Amino acid sequence: MVWRLAPFLWYYTTMAKDEKKSKHIPKMENRKAFFDFEIIEKIEAGMALLGSEVKSLRDGGGDLKGAFARIDSNECWLIGCNIAPYKQASLRNHDPLRKRKLLLHKRQVRKIDGKLQQQGFTLVPLRIYFSDNGHAKIELAIATGKRQYDKRDKIKKRQLKGDMEKGMRKYKR
Repeated sequence: MVWRLAPFLWYYTTMAKDEKKSKHIPKMENRKAFFDFEIIEKIEAGMALLGSEVKSLRDGGGDLKGAFARIDSNECWLIGCNIAPYKQASLRNHDPLRKRKLLLHKRQVRKIDGKLQQQGFTLVPLRIYFSDNGHAKIELAIATGKRQYDKRDKIKKRQLKGDMEKGMRKYKR
């Protein structure tokens, strides 16, 4: 009798594990960065976070507006990233705008620092996400700032493309 129940129980235990993995975590992207900067290279880095920060990020409490990364004394730091306080942490809550250390290898930091020494390059955070094994990661980009006329040109092209698609809809019916 127990032998017959084993496959049945196995099915439900695997279902519970799969449901935990597919838990929806809101996207935390810096969409303005794609508009303001031309992305040259993307880099993935880990983040040194407190427990309340991780829980807040899982609830979608992260904001990358105005955030940037800087290299100080061979360490990479994320500055200006706002991670909202976690409501249930009460006394042990974190400072929302504190500097957060980014976890990179020394050779990666040296490579990035060499590129940032060139004029016009900056290190911009693009998005915060969780890896498959549950670690908080941040995607950084080495980027150059766009000129105002580049931004206008991009808006104009997007608008023309939308107008063309609207015109084509009439003939597709």
